[in-house]
Amino acid sequence: MSPIKDLNLTYQALNEQGTFSAGDTISGTVSFILIKDTKVKSVAVKAKGDAHVHWTEGTGDDKKTYTAHRRYFKEKKYCVPEKDSGTVLSKGPHQFQFSFRIPQEDIPSSFMGSSGRIVYLLEASVSRSWRFPSSIQKELRFVSKSFPHIGQALCPQSGSVSKEVGTFSKGQVNLSATVNKKACYPGDTLSAFANISNNSSKDVASKFNLLQKTVYRAGGNTNVVEKSLFKSVGDIIRPNTEATASCQVKIPDDTIYTVHNCEIISVEYYLKAYVDISFSFDPEVVFPLVLVPSSVLAFYAAEPMGPYQPAAVGGQSHSDFPPPAFPMGPNPVPIAAGACQYPPHPTQQVNMASGYNNQWPQQTTPYGFPPAAFPPAAYPQSSVQPAVPTAPTAPTAPPQFPQGENPPPYMALFPPAHDFLGRSGPDQKS
Repeated sequence: MSPIKDLNLTYQALNEQGTFSAGDTISGTVSFILIKDTKVKSVAVKAKGDAHVHWTEGTGDDKKTYTAHRRYFKEKKYCVPEKDSGTVLSKGPHQFQFSFRIPQEDIPSSFMGSSGRIVYLLEASVSRSWRFPSSIQKELRFVSKSFPHIGQALCPQSGSVSKEVGTFSKGQVNLSATVNKKACYPGDTLSAFANISNNSSKDVASKFNLLQKTVYRAGGNTNVVEKSLFKSVGDIIRPNTEATASCQVKIPDDTIYTVHNCEIISVEYYLKAYVDISFSFDPEVVFPLVLVPSSVLAFYAAEPMGPYQPAAVGGQSHSDFPPPAFPMGPNPVPIAAGACQYPPHPTQQVNMASGYNNQWPQQTTPYGFPPAAFPPAAYPQSSVQPAVPTAPTAPTAPPQFPQGENPPPYMALFPPAHDFLGRSGPDQKS
């Protein structure tokens, strides 16, 4: 019988969601009770982050298995130094404190999918000679800081396409579509519009579809999984008529964030506006989306842009972080009326409450983002208008974020426990 009882591992949360990001410090305690004096080889705490993919294709003799693994960091601290001769700990309760700093690197967010995972673990172990170590694990919820060009992503997107109807009919269908922004968060709502000109002899219908595309990569092969998260079907549009369709696209609350900085797993989102034409290829306009934490959007929405201040973007902020302090941008560049353009984004030192409490990577917003396809007056929610240019003024602090509403909780990515957590195999390093 093991003399080690009530082995426990706790760590301090940095925010209400319990998430960590690159550069954050993980602090906690390892505790246990010894029912007698015991010689231990070591008491250690380990933090690590790994990505792993695994899938099979074919059957029988044609069956092939694809695997890949990436390690993002591994840190280990000894609470009782490792000695071959061992260290005798007295009977009774024992408690040890530890602290890790997550590397300030481009590390992807936590993820769990059908053929892969990105998992961050905290593990404490008490080792004794000639015995299996007593250990306990806790999973860390990690959120990446790497979301490039968020300033540009707050602008509307628009596009258009024309399509000749198939062999058994004649005429053309024209589609113009707009969505009010590119960046959003789980639980957010997007405003999408489509203008359809049906100059054909067929009945058609407008549709919107929110898609999640996950790509697993291993050994030069890919496994693509596409999932529809939201779908809306509009009214029938008769031949030789024109109609406008609108849609409020709700992002499911449990949707995971975009994953773009992992070599073997990527998660992307698209909003597809299209016209359903029977017995013909459907004309479609596809808008890429970026899902980020609501606090990231709140930070960029409150960011001063120099004398040319854009109108409010999106809905109410759900962040309870205090406004960060950072320098004003460079001199503004004159822009045409109706365009949505931003000056380059300087490197900034962000000092938020927790979870995003280190320097953000430098990001530059390119100029020339196309204006919305529809006039702002017709669709007030889908436009971003710069203010009338005025003389430069002294920098002012960004506005306080709205209070009274807590940020959306971090969605439950994982079940309470998984068989693979903590196990070592031929394709997973410990």
